[in-house]
Amino acid sequence: MLDVDFGSYPFVTSSNVIAAGVCSGLGVAPNRIGKVFGIFKAYCTRVGTGPFPTELFDETGETLRQNGNEFGATTGRPRRCGWLDLPALKYAVMLSGVTDLMMMKSDVMDDFKTLKVATAYRYNGVETKHLPFAACTETMEPVYTEIPGWQQKIEGSIPQKLEDYIKFIENYVGVPIKFVSYGPDRTQNVWR
Repeated sequence: MLDVDFGSYPFVTSSNVIAAGVCSGLGVAPNRIGKVFGIFKAYCTRVGTGPFPTELFDETGETLRQNGNEFGATTGRPRRCGWLDLPALKYAVMLSGVTDLMMMKSDVMDDFKTLKVATAYRYNGVETKHLPFAACTETMEPVYTEIPGWQQKIEGSIPQKLEDYIKFIENYVGVPIKFVSYGPDRTQNVWR
């Protein structure tokens, strides 16, 4: 949602951050792009101002922030944290033509009994699974689906409840999650 042309303007960066930006930014021909890997966190974060429908202002949001060390590297400013927003993820997948997803920081949610995932929005009194065009100027209320948490540390293999979470995301966005990280070390990941 930070792309200058397709993001939540004016709360965007100054360039194209979708996969097509590599063509104009680096001079790579479009026919040279094969697979497109989309990298996302198991929950959502945002720096600075801008729309963030799933933002949490409670203890859960603070737990995500602390467990995920969600503080700016230079300023130390706390990042805004919230539940995973599937309509926004699906929009990003569509814009970039993502062929494979990589989910990072799944370990941040190891201790949660229940997870919430936004699967739609209530916008102007109507429920929609699509990201509204005026998302940055209007108030959207997330519609959540609750999913059981895995409530265990991940030790080299994916627990069944985490696998269920992954499959839920895959079914919604229509793209396979091929890689899952479960810690800060380079070896703390699983290829699926």
